[in-house]
Amino acid sequence: MSGNSELAKDVRGPLKDVRIVDLTSVIFGPYATQMLGDLGADVIKIEGPKRNEKGEGGDTMRYGGTSPEPGLGPIFINLNRNKRSVFLDLSDRKDLDALVRILATADVFVSNVRMKALEKLGLGYERVKALNPNIIYAHASGYDSDGPDAGLPAYDDLIQARSGMADLLSRVGADERPQYLPSLIADKVSGLFLSQAILAALYHKKSTGEGQFVEVPMLEAMTSFTLVEHFFNKTFDPPTGDWGYTRVLSEFRQPYRTKDGYVAMLPYSTEQWEKIFAFFGMPGGILNNPKFATFAARSQYIDELYEVLSEKVPNRTTAEWLECLKTLDVPHVQVSRLEDLQSDKQFEAVSLFQRLNHPGIGNYFAVRSPMKFSKTPTGIFRHPPALGEHTQEVLAETNDAGGEPRE
Repeated sequence: MSGNSELAKDVRGPLKDVRIVDLTSVIFGPYATQMLGDLGADVIKIEGPKRNEKGEGGDTMRYGGTSPEPGLGPIFINLNRNKRSVFLDLSDRKDLDALVRILATADVFVSNVRMKALEKLGLGYERVKALNPNIIYAHASGYDSDGPDAGLPAYDDLIQARSGMADLLSRVGADERPQYLPSLIADKVSGLFLSQAILAALYHKKSTGEGQFVEVPMLEAMTSFTLVEHFFNKTFDPPTGDWGYTRVLSEFRQPYRTKDGYVAMLPYSTEQWEKIFAFFGMPGGILNNPKFATFAARSQYIDELYEVLSEKVPNRTTAEWLECLKTLDVPHVQVSRLEDLQSDKQFEAVSLFQRLNHPGIGNYFAVRSPMKFSKTPTGIFRHPPALGEHTQEVLAETNDAGGEPRE
């Protein structure tokens, strides 16, 4: 586990001259903008006074989990470093005007507020473009605006269900119920798409000086992600088979139980499968069977191979298997539980977990950006902000700039 770390002394990331006005909340948008903040962008998080039943304002994720300081919950902490929080009541004309002045100085405006609500506030694309002609306006939506469901509410569970993701586990084993993956995967995948789209628009702006409207819809993003492998033989017209990549949907594709725990292994090439079968006392078990002799054939009948592993692996301990698989040169890892991650020797060696001291909550752990740049390093430059912590600071900067658009 990494020892105490300090915030990066200076911002040298590739986006250090980019200003982003961030009107997003929960997971999808904040995940994208935190990644851009890790790359050095000045991310100004706009938070309003909308309150829940407990009277708590700002981003909802401020209040998930248990924290030493109310309003700085663990999920919020993991999504909102490298940002400045500005508290504005957009129903108040004065505060809305303040946001307009901030937007005039921005390179990017990103929001996951529904477009009708943005337009009602006077923050639709055409109005913002008129204010700042070269701005990149990125809208994180639930559904593509050209479709009949444009404007409908979208949440991770709903998008998992509609994108086909919740169908995948029903195709594995005997339980045919659709199930959600126990991760906010639709929000996070969509956040990756959003950050990529903003980076592409910034490249275009750098090359041409032009801003543009960018839309990243959750449903379409998640469906494209799901179907990379699971379109499978339905890719063709006419189809050559069914939906779903057979190797991935095998009920035996899982960590294998050993005598005292679990191990993950992935014999992939013909040579690796031959070594495993020879170790099991079944030499020639691959090449002598046409079902297993080629990659394509193994993909079709992978259940039979994985079942052999599930039957044989319990005969040895995890340590014995790790040594054996290393000798056989078969890809493998020891299975980690969540509580094992911070003591993982790989993560310790690369200081993935940063132990920081926040002035409001004390010590906490941050998972640093996994991206590495030799010339423009990423970093943790700011702690996750308290609600409205930087309101006066940002408004003063905006007033000093005179609300002039950035070049």
